[in-house]
Amino acid sequence: MQTCDENRQASADPAWIFAFSAWLIASTSALGSLFFGEVMKLPPCSLCWYQRIFMFPLMLILPFALFPFDRNVIRSVMPLVGFGGFLAALHVLIVAGIVPERVAPCRQGVPCSETVIEWFGFVTIPMLSFVAFVAISVLLILALQRSAK
Repeated sequence: MQTCDENRQASADPAWIFAFSAWLIASTSALGSLFFGEVMKLPPCSLCWYQRIFMFPLMLILPFALFPFDRNVIRSVMPLVGFGGFLAALHVLIVAGIVPERVAPCRQGVPCSETVIEWFGFVTIPMLSFVAFVAISVLLILALQRSAK
């Protein structure tokens, strides 16, 4: 069992801060997607659903890496981050018109190439997802590198 001093030292550890930041981004992303879908009533396309499948567990699993800090939990979520990031990159390329939409699984419902929100002329929901997955992966890699082996 850790004492209060050990808990304070763990929370000041750079690896812990990186992992906590990754959890914050995952939580903000998950809650943001729920806001877009449930409050703003924007229907998600198939690729958005798949990205949610990889983002939502991060919000629930990453806290187990924090108290106490555990490298194994971080390593175990890296495939979720990788697959989610791949799908988000594919979605960004479809929205940009680089990859044809027939490649994507959006056969029914909302087309994957549809842009429902565009901030500052270029920020779309798929781009927000991609940036979130990239940021989470960078933070988790830094957490693994900074933690004791």
